[in-house]
Amino acid sequence: MRDEAAAQLRALNETVERLRAPGGCPWDREQTHRSLRQYLLEETYEVLEAIEKGGESTLREELGDVLLQVLMHSAIAAEREDGFDIGDVAEVTRTKMVHRHPHVFGDVAVSGADEVVVNWEKLKAREKGERLSVLEGVPRSLPALAFALGVQKRPARLGFDETPQLSDALAWTRRALEELEEAGERVAATAPAPAAAPAAPGGHSAGPPPAPPELEDAVGELLFAAVAAARRLRVNPEDALRRRATQFADRFATLEATARGETIDLHGIDADDWQRRWESTR
Repeated sequence: MRDEAAAQLRALNETVERLRAPGGCPWDREQTHRSLRQYLLEETYEVLEAIEKGGESTLREELGDVLLQVLMHSAIAAEREDGFDIGDVAEVTRTKMVHRHPHVFGDVAVSGADEVVVNWEKLKAREKGERLSVLEGVPRSLPALAFALGVQKRPARLGFDETPQLSDALAWTRRALEELEEAGERVAATAPAPAAAPAAPGGHSAGPPPAPPELEDAVGELLFAAVAAARRLRVNPEDALRRRATQFADRFATLEATARGETIDLHGIDADDWQRRWESTR
Protein backbone atom coordinates (compact mmCIF):
# COMPACT_ATOMS: atom_id res chain seq x y z
CA MET A 1 0.00 0.00 0.00
CA ARG A 2 1.22 3.48 -0.84
CA ASP A 3 2.34 5.54 2.15
CA GLU A 4 -0.10 8.24 1.09
CA ALA A 5 -2.96 5.73 0.95
CA ALA A 6 -2.10 4.41 4.42
CA ALA A 7 -2.04 7.96 5.76
CA GLN A 8 -5.43 8.70 4.21
CA LEU A 9 -6.93 5.56 5.75
CA ARG A 10 -5.54 6.53 9.14
CA ALA A 11 -6.96 10.05 8.76
CA LEU A 12 -10.41 8.70 7.90
CA ASN A 13 -10.33 6.35 10.87
CA GLU A 14 -9.32 9.23 13.16
CA THR A 15 -12.21 11.27 11.76
CA VAL A 16 -14.65 8.48 12.62
CA GLU A 17 -13.20 8.14 16.11
CA ARG A 18 -13.53 11.89 16.59
CA LEU A 19 -17.20 11.74 15.60
CA ARG A 20 -17.77 9.03 18.21
CA ALA A 21 -15.75 10.72 20.97
CA PRO A 22 -17.19 12.95 23.70
CA GLY A 23 -17.95 16.31 22.13
CA GLY A 24 -18.29 14.71 18.72
CA CYS A 25 -21.43 14.39 16.60
CA PRO A 26 -24.57 13.64 18.66
CA TRP A 27 -26.05 11.51 15.85
CA ASP A 28 -22.91 9.44 15.32
CA ARG A 29 -22.48 8.93 19.06
CA GLU A 30 -26.00 7.45 19.28
CA GLN A 31 -25.42 4.80 16.63
CA THR A 32 -25.07 1.11 17.41
CA HIS A 33 -24.26 -1.96 15.33
CA ARG A 34 -27.99 -2.60 15.04
CA SER A 35 -29.01 0.96 14.13
CA LEU A 36 -26.40 1.07 11.35
CA ARG A 37 -27.59 -2.10 9.60
CA GLN A 38 -29.88 -0.29 7.17
CA TYR A 39 -27.11 2.09 6.11
CA LEU A 40 -24.66 -0.74 5.44
CA LEU A 41 -27.27 -2.43 3.27
CA GLU A 42 -28.15 0.79 1.42
CA GLU A 43 -24.51 1.66 0.78
CA THR A 44 -23.80 -1.86 -0.48
CA TYR A 45 -26.62 -1.62 -3.01
CA GLU A 46 -25.33 1.78 -4.12
CA VAL A 47 -21.93 0.18 -4.79
CA LEU A 48 -23.64 -2.48 -6.91
CA GLU A 49 -25.48 0.21 -8.85
CA ALA A 50 -22.24 2.11 -9.44
CA ILE A 51 -20.61 -1.07 -10.75
CA GLU A 52 -23.58 -1.64 -13.06
CA LYS A 53 -23.41 1.89 -14.46
CA GLY A 54 -19.63 1.80 -14.82
CA GLY A 55 -18.78 5.23 -13.40
CA GLU A 56 -15.34 5.13 -11.80
CA SER A 57 -15.75 8.33 -9.78
CA THR A 58 -19.15 7.20 -8.51
CA LEU A 59 -17.79 3.77 -7.62
CA ARG A 60 -14.92 5.36 -5.69
CA GLU A 61 -17.37 7.47 -3.70
CA GLU A 62 -19.73 4.58 -2.97
CA LEU A 63 -16.87 2.30 -1.90
CA GLY A 64 -15.85 5.09 0.46
CA ASP A 65 -19.33 5.04 1.99
CA VAL A 66 -19.05 1.29 2.59
CA LEU A 67 -15.58 1.78 4.09
CA LEU A 68 -17.06 4.41 6.38
CA GLN A 69 -19.58 1.84 7.63
CA VAL A 70 -16.79 -0.66 8.35
CA LEU A 71 -14.85 1.96 10.28
CA MET A 72 -17.96 3.02 12.21
CA HIS A 73 -18.69 -0.55 13.30
CA SER A 74 -15.04 -1.00 14.28
CA ALA A 75 -15.04 2.24 16.28
CA ILE A 76 -18.21 1.18 18.11
CA ALA A 77 -16.68 -2.21 18.91
CA ALA A 78 -13.45 -0.60 20.14
CA GLU A 79 -15.37 1.27 22.85
CA ARG A 80 -16.02 -2.00 24.69
CA GLU A 81 -13.42 -3.44 27.02
CA ASP A 82 -13.67 -6.77 25.22
CA GLY A 83 -14.05 -5.19 21.79
CA PHE A 84 -11.85 -4.86 18.72
CA ASP A 85 -10.67 -2.10 16.40
CA ILE A 86 -10.07 -1.78 12.67
CA GLY A 87 -6.56 -3.22 13.09
CA ASP A 88 -8.01 -6.41 14.55
CA VAL A 89 -10.48 -6.59 11.66
CA ALA A 90 -7.65 -6.23 9.15
CA GLU A 91 -5.48 -8.83 10.88
CA VAL A 92 -8.24 -11.44 11.09
CA THR A 93 -8.98 -10.95 7.40
CA ARG A 94 -5.30 -11.02 6.39
CA THR A 95 -4.72 -14.25 8.33
CA LYS A 96 -7.80 -15.81 6.74
CA MET A 97 -6.72 -14.89 3.21
CA VAL A 98 -3.20 -16.24 3.71
CA HIS A 99 -4.54 -19.48 5.13
CA ARG A 100 -7.04 -19.96 2.30
CA HIS A 101 -4.48 -19.28 -0.43
CA PRO A 102 -1.78 -21.89 0.21
CA HIS A 103 -1.14 -21.97 -3.54
CA VAL A 104 0.08 -18.35 -3.24
CA PHE A 105 1.55 -18.17 0.27
CA GLY A 106 2.52 -21.83 0.63
CA ASP A 107 3.69 -24.76 -1.46
CA VAL A 108 0.33 -26.12 -2.63
CA ALA A 109 -0.07 -26.52 -6.41
CA VAL A 110 -3.43 -26.06 -8.13
CA SER A 111 -4.53 -26.79 -11.68
CA GLY A 112 -6.82 -23.76 -12.02
CA ALA A 113 -9.58 -21.65 -10.54
CA ASP A 114 -11.94 -24.60 -9.96
CA GLU A 115 -9.43 -26.33 -7.72
CA VAL A 116 -8.85 -23.07 -5.85
CA VAL A 117 -12.57 -22.99 -4.99
CA VAL A 118 -12.53 -26.62 -3.79
CA ASN A 119 -9.51 -26.00 -1.58
CA TRP A 120 -11.10 -22.78 -0.26
CA GLU A 121 -14.19 -24.69 0.90
CA LYS A 122 -12.10 -27.41 2.56
CA LEU A 123 -10.00 -24.88 4.45
CA LYS A 124 -13.06 -22.86 5.39
CA ALA A 125 -14.76 -25.98 6.76
CA ARG A 126 -11.74 -26.69 8.96
CA GLU A 127 -11.74 -23.12 10.27
CA LYS A 128 -15.43 -23.30 11.14
CA GLY A 129 -15.51 -26.83 12.44
CA GLU A 130 -18.32 -26.03 14.86
CA ARG A 131 -20.77 -25.57 11.99
CA LEU A 132 -23.22 -28.42 11.54
CA SER A 133 -23.91 -27.58 7.89
CA VAL A 134 -22.06 -25.95 5.04
CA LEU A 135 -25.29 -24.03 4.40
CA GLU A 136 -24.91 -22.12 7.68
CA GLY A 137 -22.67 -19.74 5.74
CA VAL A 138 -25.52 -18.69 3.43
CA PRO A 139 -27.56 -15.91 5.12
CA ARG A 140 -31.29 -16.51 4.82
CA SER A 141 -31.78 -12.74 4.70
CA LEU A 142 -30.26 -12.64 1.19
CA PRO A 143 -32.55 -11.77 -1.72
CA ALA A 144 -34.29 -14.96 -2.85
CA LEU A 145 -32.30 -15.48 -6.05
CA ALA A 146 -28.99 -14.91 -4.27
CA PHE A 147 -30.07 -17.29 -1.48
CA ALA A 148 -31.04 -19.95 -4.02
CA LEU A 149 -27.67 -19.57 -5.74
CA GLY A 150 -25.85 -19.89 -2.42
CA VAL A 151 -27.65 -23.04 -1.29
CA GLN A 152 -26.92 -24.66 -4.65
CA LYS A 153 -23.26 -23.64 -4.84
CA ARG A 154 -22.16 -24.72 -1.37
CA PRO A 155 -23.15 -28.41 -1.71
CA ALA A 156 -21.81 -28.43 -5.27
CA ARG A 157 -18.39 -27.40 -3.98
CA LEU A 158 -18.47 -30.42 -1.68
CA GLY A 159 -19.35 -32.74 -4.58
CA PHE A 160 -23.17 -32.81 -4.55
CA ASP A 161 -24.85 -31.09 -7.48
CA GLU A 162 -28.41 -31.78 -8.67
CA THR A 163 -27.48 -30.40 -12.08
CA PRO A 164 -23.86 -31.31 -12.83
CA GLN A 165 -24.30 -30.40 -16.50
CA LEU A 166 -26.05 -27.52 -18.26
CA SER A 167 -28.29 -30.05 -20.03
CA ASP A 168 -29.51 -31.29 -16.63
CA ALA A 169 -30.40 -27.76 -15.52
CA LEU A 170 -32.19 -26.96 -18.78
CA ALA A 171 -34.16 -30.22 -18.65
CA TRP A 172 -35.18 -29.40 -15.06
CA THR A 173 -36.27 -25.93 -16.16
CA ARG A 174 -38.42 -27.36 -18.96
CA ARG A 175 -40.04 -29.86 -16.59
CA ALA A 176 -40.72 -27.13 -14.05
CA LEU A 177 -42.32 -24.96 -16.72
CA GLU A 178 -44.58 -27.84 -17.80
CA GLU A 179 -45.52 -28.51 -14.17
CA LEU A 180 -46.35 -24.84 -13.66
CA GLU A 181 -48.60 -24.86 -16.71
CA GLU A 182 -50.38 -27.99 -15.45
CA ALA A 183 -50.77 -26.51 -11.96
CA GLY A 184 -52.20 -23.32 -13.42
CA GLU A 185 -54.75 -25.27 -15.41
CA ARG A 186 -55.78 -27.36 -12.35
CA VAL A 187 -56.20 -24.29 -10.17
CA ALA A 188 -58.18 -22.48 -12.86
CA ALA A 189 -60.47 -25.48 -13.33
CA THR A 190 -61.26 -25.83 -9.63
CA ALA A 191 -61.34 -22.18 -8.64
CA PRO A 192 -64.76 -20.88 -7.49
CA ALA A 193 -66.36 -18.00 -9.33
CA PRO A 194 -64.88 -14.70 -8.12
CA ALA A 195 -67.05 -12.97 -5.53
CA ALA A 196 -67.32 -9.25 -5.08
CA ALA A 197 -64.42 -8.19 -2.87
CA PRO A 198 -65.35 -6.27 0.27
CA ALA A 199 -64.15 -2.71 0.42
CA ALA A 200 -60.86 -2.28 2.21
CA PRO A 201 -60.44 0.29 5.00
CA GLY A 202 -59.89 3.84 3.85
CA GLY A 203 -61.73 3.35 0.58
CA HIS A 204 -58.92 1.34 -1.00
CA SER A 205 -59.74 -1.66 -3.13
CA ALA A 206 -58.95 -5.03 -1.61
CA GLY A 207 -55.88 -6.75 -2.97
CA PRO A 208 -55.98 -10.10 -4.77
CA PRO A 209 -56.26 -13.24 -2.63
CA PRO A 210 -53.01 -15.09 -1.88
CA ALA A 211 -51.87 -17.57 -4.51
CA PRO A 212 -52.67 -21.23 -3.83
CA PRO A 213 -49.69 -23.11 -2.32
CA GLU A 214 -49.64 -25.38 -5.36
CA LEU A 215 -48.96 -22.45 -7.67
CA GLU A 216 -46.43 -20.90 -5.33
CA ASP A 217 -44.55 -24.20 -5.15
CA ALA A 218 -44.62 -24.56 -8.94
CA VAL A 219 -43.29 -21.05 -9.49
CA GLY A 220 -40.61 -21.63 -6.86
CA GLU A 221 -39.56 -24.84 -8.61
CA LEU A 222 -39.24 -23.02 -11.93
CA LEU A 223 -37.19 -20.19 -10.44
CA PHE A 224 -34.93 -22.61 -8.55
CA ALA A 225 -34.34 -24.57 -11.77
CA ALA A 226 -33.59 -21.32 -13.63
CA VAL A 227 -31.01 -20.46 -10.96
CA ALA A 228 -29.37 -23.84 -11.56
CA ALA A 229 -29.21 -23.15 -15.30
CA ALA A 230 -27.72 -19.70 -14.66
CA ARG A 231 -25.14 -21.22 -12.31
CA ARG A 232 -24.04 -23.74 -14.92
CA LEU A 233 -23.61 -20.86 -17.37
CA ARG A 234 -21.63 -18.90 -14.75
CA VAL A 235 -24.26 -16.15 -14.76
CA ASN A 236 -25.29 -14.57 -11.46
CA PRO A 237 -29.11 -14.78 -11.55
CA GLU A 238 -29.53 -11.81 -9.21
CA ASP A 239 -27.46 -9.62 -11.53
CA ALA A 240 -29.16 -11.00 -14.65
CA LEU A 241 -32.66 -10.34 -13.35
CA ARG A 242 -31.73 -6.88 -12.08
CA ARG A 243 -30.28 -6.06 -15.51
CA ARG A 244 -33.42 -7.27 -17.27
CA ALA A 245 -35.73 -5.44 -14.86
CA THR A 246 -33.70 -2.26 -15.29
CA GLN A 247 -34.05 -2.52 -19.06
CA PHE A 248 -37.81 -2.83 -18.68
CA ALA A 249 -37.97 0.10 -16.24
CA ASP A 250 -35.91 2.34 -18.54
CA ARG A 251 -38.02 1.41 -21.55
CA PHE A 252 -41.28 2.05 -19.69
CA ALA A 253 -39.96 5.40 -18.45
CA THR A 254 -39.33 6.32 -22.10
CA LEU A 255 -42.92 5.40 -22.93
CA GLU A 256 -44.17 7.61 -20.09
CA ALA A 257 -41.98 10.52 -21.14
CA THR A 258 -43.27 10.31 -24.70
CA ALA A 259 -46.87 10.26 -23.46
CA ARG A 260 -46.24 13.32 -21.27
CA GLY A 261 -44.82 15.13 -24.27
CA GLU A 262 -48.02 14.35 -26.17
CA THR A 263 -50.17 15.27 -23.12
CA ILE A 264 -51.65 11.77 -23.22
CA ASP A 265 -53.20 10.31 -20.07
CA LEU A 266 -52.01 6.71 -19.99
CA HIS A 267 -54.88 5.75 -17.70
CA GLY A 268 -57.31 6.19 -20.60
CA ILE A 269 -55.68 4.33 -23.48
CA ASP A 270 -56.73 0.88 -24.72
CA ALA A 271 -54.69 -2.31 -25.10
CA ASP A 272 -53.89 -1.67 -28.77
CA ASP A 273 -52.53 1.81 -27.97
CA TRP A 274 -50.46 0.39 -25.11
CA GLN A 275 -48.94 -2.18 -27.46
CA ARG A 276 -48.23 0.41 -30.17
CA ARG A 277 -46.53 2.74 -27.72
CA TRP A 278 -44.55 -0.10 -26.18
CA GLU A 279 -43.29 -1.28 -29.56
CA SER A 280 -42.28 2.28 -30.45
CA THR A 281 -39.76 2.30 -27.56
CA ARG A 282 -37.61 -0.42 -29.14
